[in-house]
Amino acid sequence: MSILVFAESADGVFKKSTFEAVCYARHIANKTGAPVIAAALGITDAAVLETLSHYGADQVMSISGTSFDHFDAQTQSAALAAAAQSVGATTLVISNTYSGKAIAPRLSVLMNAALATNVVDLPSTDNGFNVKRGVFSGKAFAHVSMDAAVKVIALTPNSLELSRNERSASYTNFSFQPSSAAKVQVTGINKVSGKIPLTEAEVVVSGGRGMKGPEHWGMIEELAAALGAATACSKPVSDMGWRPHSEHVGQTGITIKPNLYIAVGISGAIQHLAGVSSSKVIVAINKDPEAPFFKAADYGIVGDAFEVLPRLLEAARSGVQQA
Repeated sequence: MSILVFAESADGVFKKSTFEAVCYARHIANKTGAPVIAAALGITDAAVLETLSHYGADQVMSISGTSFDHFDAQTQSAALAAAAQSVGATTLVISNTYSGKAIAPRLSVLMNAALATNVVDLPSTDNGFNVKRGVFSGKAFAHVSMDAAVKVIALTPNSLELSRNERSASYTNFSFQPSSAAKVQVTGINKVSGKIPLTEAEVVVSGGRGMKGPEHWGMIEELAAALGAATACSKPVSDMGWRPHSEHVGQTGITIKPNLYIAVGISGAIQHLAGVSSSKVIVAINKDPEAPFFKAADYGIVGDAFEVLPRLLEAARSGVQQA
């Protein structure tokens, strides 16, 4: 019996959400005594692999093959299932990222395992194995008992505080070749560079129609830069072409869970709140005191964004200089 963690990577380095998943697995291991095995696809750099041991991995497995240059959910799921079976893993932990959402259900079918997605807290193992997961677009929580012999857990990013748990890990190689040709062919990749990924961001500054036009977005970007934050927008903003759709957060866009979400000039319709309501702290800035966002926000500022943002920017820059 062991715990296998999918160590998701991007551009040759592991994501913060990967380290969260390892920490999650370490918590389970401390209660059950099972070893934590972190499996990385196509990563061979020893220094990069070693970082997984800093967060609780007892063993680091590098899965090699010719099919990991581009994302292919079918191939990667098969590789992880083969690796899990080779070490007798009964619990598999994966981050609920875009990639994770595609891999987790496939993995559960291949492993004949129970699946819990959108998991937001550490499990309770006092009476069985129970997890807490977000449901109804984050508006409620469900407590689920997982009774199957094999379990797949998809952990929502930013649900767990990172804690270093240095281990003296062993390192193994696992070779995987798919039994059939890949059904997905990648003809091109377009990447946004130089920005903090929204799903990884701990602070997000978001703008809506109250910004009045794309020419004013420099204020959002300046505040985000001062706070080390990612930038986002509401659906109407992306629909009008003011900002790219990759920045759209909400029910039909990206769902995020940052430590701090600052909404500027966004009314707070239920479709938008569905994608950001899991944020730990929400600050709403709107000149309309009746804006729905104020009912969901932890802090609200009633005022014109073009007057409030410069003052926030000045305070943020002052705080950085003092630090």
